[in-house]
Amino acid sequence: MGKNAATVLVPLLLMASCIITAKSASVVNADFWELKASMPTERTSFGVAVVRGKVYAIGGSSSSPFLSTNEMYDPAIDTWAEKKVMPTPRYHCAVATYENRIYVFGGVTYNPTDGKILVTPANEVYDPSSDTWATKTSMTIPRSGMDAHCVGGKIYVIGGRSADRSVTGVNEVYDPNIDSWTNKTSIPTPVTSYVSAAVGNKIYVIGGSDVDSKIVDLTQIYDVETDTWSDGAYIPYAITSAAAGATTGALAPERIYVVGGYYSTGTINLNQVYDPEKDIWSLGAKLPKARSSLEVAVVDDVLYAIGGTVAAGGISIYTYGDNQQYTPMGYGKKPPTIQIIMSENRTYASGNVSFVFTVDKPTGWLGYSLDGQETVTITGNITLTGIASGLHNITFYAKDTLGNMGNSTMIFTIDEESSLPEPFPIATVIAIAVAVVIVGIGLLVYLRKKH
Repeated sequence: MGKNAATVLVPLLLMASCIITAKSASVVNADFWELKASMPTERTSFGVAVVRGKVYAIGGSSSSPFLSTNEMYDPAIDTWAEKKVMPTPRYHCAVATYENRIYVFGGVTYNPTDGKILVTPANEVYDPSSDTWATKTSMTIPRSGMDAHCVGGKIYVIGGRSADRSVTGVNEVYDPNIDSWTNKTSIPTPVTSYVSAAVGNKIYVIGGSDVDSKIVDLTQIYDVETDTWSDGAYIPYAITSAAAGATTGALAPERIYVVGGYYSTGTINLNQVYDPEKDIWSLGAKLPKARSSLEVAVVDDVLYAIGGTVAAGGISIYTYGDNQQYTPMGYGKKPPTIQIIMSENRTYASGNVSFVFTVDKPTGWLGYSLDGQETVTITGNITLTGIASGLHNITFYAKDTLGNMGNSTMIFTIDEESSLPEPFPIATVIAIAVAVVIVGIGLLVYLRKKH
C-alpha cells in the first residue's frame, strides 16, 4: 500500500462575612485556589475584560468613590501595570470585548460642574494595542449594576438600575460595527447586581436583586438567536453582587462559576458551579476570603477573582485588591475530542481517500493508524492513496498541550467495482478546511466546540 499525507490548510469580620456550608448541591473537590499579585488599586464594583491573555481592571470605587483607573494584569508573569485612564470615572459599569477592544457602558459617576451623583449612559471604548480611548454612541437608557456580553458580533446590555433607581428589564443591543443601538426582548424578571456569563449563543443571568430589592435565586437564560428567554435550575444560594466566569471546555469542562457575593446573612465565600448542558448546580472549592462586588476574569480556562469588599447590611467595611487564581475541577484532564468529517456512505470506489477532521482544543501532536499498523505523525488533514480493496479502519489520535490523548475511529470500505464517486474531491476538502482555525505546531486543525 502506498500512502501520501497531504496537509490541507486548514470576612469585624465574622459579623460581616458568612462562611457557608454545603446545602442542597453536591460538593466537588479536585479544584483549588492560589494567591497571586494583588491589584495595585484596591477597589470594588469595577469592570474586567480579557484581551490577548491580559486582564484589564477598569473603573470602580474605593476611598475615592469614582475611579477611572485602568490596570492591566499579565497572568504569565504575575505582574500589574498602569494603563491609560478611562475618560469617565465610574463604578457599577458593564464591560464587554469585541475584536480586541474593550467597551465600557453606563455606571454611576458624578457631574464635575456641581458634584451631583448621576447614572451615565456613556459608552467608551479602549484599544489595548494603542492604549487609547474613544467615545461611542451612548446607551439610550442610562443604567448601572448590569452586565454586558458580546455574542455573534453584537453586545447585549441587560437589566440593571436606571437613573430613577428603579430596576429595569431592558435588553439593549449595541452593534460596534455601525455604532448603533436596538432593543430586544426584556428579561422576564428585571434584576440588578446579578452575575452572568455567555456560553455559546446563550446568556445566563443569575441571581441579583429584583424590583422589590429581594435577592433572587433565578437562572434566566437568553437565546440571542431566537430573542427568547427561558428558566434554568435555581442557584443553591441566592446571591447579589457576586462575580462569575465561564470556562470554554478547551482546558476545563464547560461550566459557569459564581464566586462570592452577598447572601441574606452577609458576604459569603461560596463557589457555585453551573453546568449549562445538564442544567445542574454543584459547589466548588470555596473562595479563601469572603468577598462581594468583586470581579472574575478567565484566561485559558483559569479564573482570577480580583478585588471586592466585605459588607454587612449592605455597607462596605473593607475593600480589597486581592487576586486569587482558581484552577477549575477537571482542568487539563479532558482529552481532545476528534470529529472525523465524512459522508454517510462509507464505501468508496477508489483507494484514494481524503480524511478531514476537527479537534476541540489546542493540540501538540496528531497522528493516525490505518488497520492497526504503525502510527504515523501528521500535521493536519490527510489524503491516503493506494488503499487496497476491502474493509478498513482508521484511527486518528490527538494529544493536547497538557499530554491528554484522545482518539476517534471510523470503518470504511474500498470497492473499486462500485460506481460511487470519491467522497471528498479536493475542492470539497479545501472548502471545509477553510472554516477551521490552524494553531499549535505545524498546521494543526483546531476547532472550538462553542464560541
